[in-house]
Amino acid sequence: MRTFFPSEACKETHLNAVNPQSWLQVERGKLSKFSAQSPSSIESLIKVSEPQILPFFKPVNYVEVLAQIHEELESCHPSERADLYSLQFQVFKGLGEVKLMRRSLYSGWLKASTVHEKIVFGAWLKYEKQGEEVISDLLSSCGKCTREYVALDITSELPADVSSSSPVDTMMNLNHVSRNVCFHIGNEKVVCDRQKIAGLSAPFHAMLNGCFAESLFEDIDLSQNCISPLGMRMISDFSLTGSLNEIPPNLLLEVLVFANKFCCERLKDACDRKLASLVSSSQDAVELMEYALEENSPVLAASCLQVFLHELPDSLHDNQVVELLSNVNREHRPIMVGRASFSLYCLLSEVSMNLDPTSDKATTFLEQLVDSAETSWQKLIAYHQLGCVRLLRKEYGEAERLFKAAVNAGHVYSVVGLARLGHIKGQDLWSYEKLSSIISSYSQLGWMYQERSLYCEGDKRWEDLEKATDLDPTLTYPYMYRAASLMRKQNVVGALAELNRILGFKLALECLELRFCFYLALEDYKSAICDVQAILTLSPNYRLFEGRVPASQLRTLVREHVTNWTTADCWLQLYDRWSSVDDIGSLSVIYQMLESDAAKGVLYFRQSLLLLRLNCPEAAMRSLQLARQHASSQHERLVYEGWILYDTGNCDDGLRKAEESICVKRSFEAFFLKAYALADSSQDPSCSSTVVSLLEDALKCPSDRLRKGQALNNLGSVYVDCGKLDLAADCYINALKIRHTRAHQGLARVHFLRNDKTAAYEEMTRLIEKARNSASAYEKRSEYCERELTKADLEMVTRLDPLRVYPYRYRAAVLMDNHKEKEAIAELSRAIAFKADLHLLHLRAAFHEHVGDVLGALQDCRAALSVDPNHQEMLELHSRVNSQEP
Repeated sequence: MRTFFPSEACKETHLNAVNPQSWLQVERGKLSKFSAQSPSSIESLIKVSEPQILPFFKPVNYVEVLAQIHEELESCHPSERADLYSLQFQVFKGLGEVKLMRRSLYSGWLKASTVHEKIVFGAWLKYEKQGEEVISDLLSSCGKCTREYVALDITSELPADVSSSSPVDTMMNLNHVSRNVCFHIGNEKVVCDRQKIAGLSAPFHAMLNGCFAESLFEDIDLSQNCISPLGMRMISDFSLTGSLNEIPPNLLLEVLVFANKFCCERLKDACDRKLASLVSSSQDAVELMEYALEENSPVLAASCLQVFLHELPDSLHDNQVVELLSNVNREHRPIMVGRASFSLYCLLSEVSMNLDPTSDKATTFLEQLVDSAETSWQKLIAYHQLGCVRLLRKEYGEAERLFKAAVNAGHVYSVVGLARLGHIKGQDLWSYEKLSSIISSYSQLGWMYQERSLYCEGDKRWEDLEKATDLDPTLTYPYMYRAASLMRKQNVVGALAELNRILGFKLALECLELRFCFYLALEDYKSAICDVQAILTLSPNYRLFEGRVPASQLRTLVREHVTNWTTADCWLQLYDRWSSVDDIGSLSVIYQMLESDAAKGVLYFRQSLLLLRLNCPEAAMRSLQLARQHASSQHERLVYEGWILYDTGNCDDGLRKAEESICVKRSFEAFFLKAYALADSSQDPSCSSTVVSLLEDALKCPSDRLRKGQALNNLGSVYVDCGKLDLAADCYINALKIRHTRAHQGLARVHFLRNDKTAAYEEMTRLIEKARNSASAYEKRSEYCERELTKADLEMVTRLDPLRVYPYRYRAAVLMDNHKEKEAIAELSRAIAFKADLHLLHLRAAFHEHVGDVLGALQDCRAALSVDPNHQEMLELHSRVNSQEP
């Protein structure tokens, strides 16, 4: 979920637990030193809350679950696919894999077998990609508007299933009767064609042609059947023409109710579709949904539902909408959403929990989720999510029942909820033993040790948290706990090292916040302002101290303690940080520069480049959108639009934008964009000369050294690919002269290709010495040394950035070469446990095949194909292994 899902400890902290303003006196130099602060003040400032209980599906062996899903997708009936993609989405959500989550939703939308599934999955995708809505105009202008954003024509998607033939002529009255029949409604008469009215439904046929007394009458009183004379005339016209003319909505509703009462299916369907075409706003949908459900009108109901979902999350601020969606009973759910009930309430639950996880609406939607769950996996997801919300609401009895139900259904992670409840009851020993039992019964995972650490003290807690980090280095709580513990002992270096360790590969806001607090305690305001500005770049509305204080307010207070920089100072600082590969520092400087009168489009663009490097794609896209919004000229705006299109997978349209920009004005950024996109998209080796020409044109245009260094670096890479090593070396050397530090890597490659590994190693060592973020440099240097040094460098890579997969693959390959098959597989499994990576799964599948473990190989193949269904090598391996299955 996007928003913080707080732990129970967070919710119980009182407002006066910390007063950050007391640490930030307006007058400089008035704060006492860290060593003199009272222990209670320091404790409140560096408090670390318990880790969150994540309301996600977290299977013990996600690879096994993904493999099962893929296997079922290959053989299931088409009507079952959407549910399987929904499950796949839940698995990737628990892993935090945003791109894979969205791809699962897209697959569910693409493979939807009903209009209701298409509505739900389309709305879900739209909600997940809220940040991209502001570029819908840009995508539309290129004919690329995402189809799932566009409202469906429900009437065409739901074909009529109504027989147009008249009822069978049984029990015909043989007495002569008039061709017409006159219906009396109050004081008015409506003359109708007897046989046409009889043809509307079996009840009318029986009444007018059967053995009922009315079959002999020419005048029949319909005054007590809730139809007006005008409504009856509309019905008469329909019986003659088979269509409804322009009719006011209130009259349509009247005719619909009458048609439903007398089983006039064709008339009812016509009313249903006519009303559905009139739904254009949330208020229309609110007014009509109740009629749709009561009168069993699926087209109208689907149209109303689409409006509600298309306007998420705003529609959930309307109490009428919430009441309609949360109070639908089992009888009415199929009318409103067909077979997609569970997916619908998964979506509504997610949106409502993101808005407020303790709200009544979140609870009622989750209750509907539980009620609509049919399969075991649906039940365990629903039980666990509702259990999390009940726990937050302090409804402990219900929470315990739900967590137990989830555990019994197979969701081992729900034991975390039971352990927290044991702690609330004062039964820490029970919680500890419960987690110990899980650890001894299942494959060990980081969250198991993290949770158990909460129920012990001293060395035991420290050991459990070290084990948690070893098993899953992406968990933030262990680093934060260790950092806070060291800070309390005034081990400042150790405390900061713990946080720097995780911030080196995962830009976690809560870790940045804690480091900010440390810097406040140390009165290191320059570092504090750097971190709070990085926080605001990532999340402009972020609130610190458990959500009570806006980060922007704290920044204002901290700024009183730092010297203001001029624009020139800012540029110098940016060069220093950029050249030392200090991405967080660079973000902070750019944030500060954006307050000045400098050209904001250029700065937001630089910000987006840094955020992409820091693996923050959503924040990067937001910055690109702001760059487009603040562009100072048409040609500049076209460049930013080109990058937006390129980053959203529309490379050809990005190229076209670059060409349009060049036609308006020849600029560095336009040529650079065109060269970059062309080099990345073209498989034709002959395009290298075009890329070189474009980069040379870019370098002739005015720009600053930061971007020229990047262009020189890219030009060097193209020359290397073409075998022009002297020209490449010149490019890299010129880039280094203007402090483009990353050019050391390119120059090292040139040395290596000249068969000078020693010079290559030394060049990478220079990069490591300069770069604040050096994991990639160590990884590259490992290619230029002997095996023992390679091993040491790759161990360093894993310490600095455990998410980089190459070191695991290398170590595993070495182990396989030495015939240590079990150790090799274990090395890959170590990383696969916390990272769903295609290459790791592919290699492990190959290892399983090599040792004759066909089932293990098949499982990894299928899980890998869930990660990338179109990976050619994986498809070939899967086909080969599948043929060996016993």
